[in-house]
Amino acid sequence: MKILTAISIFKQAITDYHRFDDVNQSVKNPYPSGSLEFLLYQKNWIDTVQWHLEDIIRNPDINPEEALKIKRRIDVSNQERTDMVEYIDAYFLQKYRNIAIASDAKINTESPAWALDRLSILELKIYHMTQEVQRQNVDEKHIETCQNKLDILLSQEIDLSTAIEDLIEDIAAGKKYMKVYKQMKMYNDPNLNPVLYGQNHCVKNSTIK
Repeated sequence: MKILTAISIFKQAITDYHRFDDVNQSVKNPYPSGSLEFLLYQKNWIDTVQWHLEDIIRNPDINPEEALKIKRRIDVSNQERTDMVEYIDAYFLQKYRNIAIASDAKINTESPAWALDRLSILELKIYHMTQEVQRQNVDEKHIETCQNKLDILLSQEIDLSTAIEDLIEDIAAGKKYMKVYKQMKMYNDPNLNPVLYGQNHCVKNSTIK
């Protein structure tokens, strides 16, 4: 996979979302189900919706009940994001399962999918910083500050995309190998989060005497 393809798919998902700019808009993934392109588009769509949920929840005038609903939705989104990363890593594990690994091959600090996760978020930062640079109702200082930040983000895009492409090429050549660890998130699991599995106990002990 050429990394420019992933960047193009991320940008496409961001653009498609902003045609509606609505966190309740359902995703219409244009790629074949199960393909890497499908997974990348789906991943960025989740990230884009969550980006805007994070904006909404920071409104100082938000109704507390609405804020709680959004916080719960963000928790669900975080789990979906993690699941999608694991699906993408499963794709790479399957693709390179028969590669002969060199005796001196090393493991990378992060898997290809978690690196792509960073790139997906970076594309969102680039999109929104570009919007700030193009704003009409701000002063020159704001534009200058945002342009400087955008320049850094664009430089980071080059560095990160190059590193990801190198990583995938090294895995394909057997110079590095993948070892994926499930995230094993605990806060959403009623068997692992003590507030959930001990809910009655927590309520009882929280009573003010």
